[in-house]
Amino acid sequence: MQTKLYPTLIILFISFAAIAQPKTKAPPALSVITEQELRDDLYAQAGKEFRGRDGGTIDELKAAMWTARRMQEEGFAPAGDDGTYFQFFSLIRHRISPASHVSIGEHKLTLWKDALITHTAPAEVSAPIMYIGDAGKADLTKLDVQGKAVAVKVSPDGINLNVSLPEWRYSRSVMNLYGNDLLERGAAAVLFIADEYGEHSWPYAQSNNMKGLFDIEGGRNAETPKPQPPVIWLHQNVDDWIKQAGLVLNVSLRVESFTYPSVNIIGKVQGTHPALSKEYLVLSGHTDAHGIRNVINNDSIYYGADDNASVNVAMFATAKALKKSPGKRSALLIIHGAEEKGLLGSRYFTAHPTIPLASIAAVLNGDMIGRNHPDSAALLGSQVPHQSSAALTKMAFDANEEGSKFKLDTLWDKTNHIEGWFFRSDHLPYVRLGIPSLMYTTLLHPDYHTPQDNAQNIDYKKLKKMTEWIYRTAWKVANADQRPAINPDFKLER
Repeated sequence: MQTKLYPTLIILFISFAAIAQPKTKAPPALSVITEQELRDDLYAQAGKEFRGRDGGTIDELKAAMWTARRMQEEGFAPAGDDGTYFQFFSLIRHRISPASHVSIGEHKLTLWKDALITHTAPAEVSAPIMYIGDAGKADLTKLDVQGKAVAVKVSPDGINLNVSLPEWRYSRSVMNLYGNDLLERGAAAVLFIADEYGEHSWPYAQSNNMKGLFDIEGGRNAETPKPQPPVIWLHQNVDDWIKQAGLVLNVSLRVESFTYPSVNIIGKVQGTHPALSKEYLVLSGHTDAHGIRNVINNDSIYYGADDNASVNVAMFATAKALKKSPGKRSALLIIHGAEEKGLLGSRYFTAHPTIPLASIAAVLNGDMIGRNHPDSAALLGSQVPHQSSAALTKMAFDANEEGSKFKLDTLWDKTNHIEGWFFRSDHLPYVRLGIPSLMYTTLLHPDYHTPQDNAQNIDYKKLKKMTEWIYRTAWKVANADQRPAINPDFKLER
């Protein structure tokens, strides 16, 4: 008798347990998010017609206009300036003027080809060359460099090349290793003689440094740079003649300045609640990529498919789902301009908001969400001290468990991670103002900031799962009785 009833009791127990713990209901417009539309929009935005969408160029503006038209087609309300989708702002650019010149003795050096200038600042220098030789073998701290143009053969010893974009960072790493100390001790100029990796990095450093400095009004790089000792990279072959005694460095560097237009594209989805609709969930991406640069694998267009078209189409699809079935709070879709130039669009919006900043309940930002392992992702801003809101973090974690179920990487959100990526995307100006913010990402990959970051290389199934995770989080934020609270002890140190 007991052996016959036991299986029946087990079945009844399981049935009652299932009733007692109902499955979380999916948000109502999940079906709006389709792999095909994400693919179509991404191929359009990361197409060759927009030539890499470099910030402050006509290509970025064309891509931004495409986004505004898509907002209009879907019926998002304009939420930019003067009843439009647009919030234009000016980029301030400083660059080394072509009228500048560099010579060593009788050798006249061609800017960027023979002499790579790494500091965008005016300089007038005539100083004797002090040849040091291999930096890895010399004790630079014991040398009297006052008033000298110090020529140093670069060594990679002590430099970590196991980072993203090591070619972009190499000149800065060398400068931090021993260049800054030479200037602090009175060197009139620093001449870095490239090693093998420096030669490999030259085209990358050239394309970056030729562009100069960018900022917006009020930023630390907005004013014309003040004179400072020049830092110049030279090719390996100068070592054949730069050792000779009596050589003098003559430098005349001039800086010229320009302003260029960029734009934030802003659309609104109205909430349903009489009071809560006056609060906003911000969905954040950025238009720009890196334009046309040095050739890699026979291509020179830096398409920016993952960085950051993947996020833009995901945030657009999330806003579209909220348009079909609105939440209590309103949603603001902001595709920022000129992120790659220093978070300039998000910095501008937070300084000149088109809605009261106090009305922003939370920011869901993203950077690169379409690559790497199909089941992995990361949520930056979810760990202390980067975590601004435990409540918002819980919403995002719950949303992941209820749907996409990504295995979440926790290393990239730690303060000791070498990339410091939490500080490199558009949520940062918001979180600095105490607005609860998160950044969704599937992390970096070898195609980051190369022409191979193209639409063909996106994992669209994963992109759909990431978009669903963002939408599930957005739905929770939009409908919570209380907006996510900022952590009472939150303080961003960096």
